Amino acid sequence: MQKAAIAMSEGNFLEAMNIFEEAQKSNPEDATTHYGWAEAAFMRLSIDMEDDVPAGKIMQAYKKAMQYDEENLEYVASFANFCLDCGRIPMAIKEYQRLEKMADLEEIPVEDTLFDASRLIVEAIERVGQGRDNPMIQPWLKQALTWAVGGLGFEPEDASKMLMEE
Repeated sequence: MQKAAIAMSEGNFLEAMNIFEEAQKSNPEDATTHYGWAEAAFMRLSIDMEDDVPAGKIMQAYKKAMQYDEENLEYVASFANFCLDCGRIPMAIKEYQRLEKMADLEEIPVEDTLFDASRLIVEAIERVGQGRDNPMIQPWLKQALTWAVGGLGFEPEDASKMLMEE
């Protein structure tokens, strides 16, 4: 794991992927090796702009990591970010909602993560180019706004009331 972390910090994402693959051979149900591989592959895709690994394979690795460690909030958040990067907005929102529920159960604050997610969702919507007034997009924007307002410490109703006051 340490070798893979060093490789990733040096930007050698392919090397890190190979190290994680080797580790998976000896312990195929280790969530960290699947997560590490997915993260290295995602970085190879997003930073190196190499598309030699299909997005579907990266998605499967994230899902395996989440399957083997169902309680890990970091895995869910990273997978949601990956989904957004791939333009899979509904899936990303579903995963962020799952993150929110998991965090609520464990009383872990994730407002900052969801605040960042709200910005990423709006950016992804802009990239898709559907337009903000598209009826299909409206629920996504509403969710993004709810998380943005929550990240500022407001309930949606209070924020709406404040914005409507003259």
